[in-house]
Amino acid sequence: MAKADAKSTSKTKTSGLEQVLNQQIANLNVLYVKIHNYHWYVKGNNFFTLHVKFEELYNEVALKMDEIAERLLAIKGSPAATLKEYLDLATIQEATGKEDPNAMVQNLIEDFATLSESFSEGIELADQAEDEATSDLLTGFKGELEKHMWMLRSYLG
Repeated sequence: MAKADAKSTSKTKTSGLEQVLNQQIANLNVLYVKIHNYHWYVKGNNFFTLHVKFEELYNEVALKMDEIAERLLAIKGSPAATLKEYLDLATIQEATGKEDPNAMVQNLIEDFATLSESFSEGIELADQAEDEATSDLLTGFKGELEKHMWMLRSYLG
């Protein structure tokens, strides 16, 4: 492969990775607001349990979003950084404000599964671009999400 072709292929791999990382940033920002909504509006017998858990989760989501944005900057990408961009790029839906506690938990399981799939795609693209740091970051996040999904499914019984 000629030097110019190799550079072009590498840029294509990086731009695909940048797109996936930006979608993750958008999803995490929408998820952050959604979990905050759940934190504020949860009611019922499990209020204290879920109120505390939701706060833990939205704080963790904020950290993940920041780490992905900073990683994107480190690889010379441009992270999405406006609400309009987040809503345009996100595949996770906002909360309606009418969910009962069990629906809140079920929605989070589904949202975490969406993120996990996106992290798998990002890992694959990072591996193709020989970007071990991004691959490792996303692999760690994927493992943490899988643990949260297991715990939330266990909560629902």
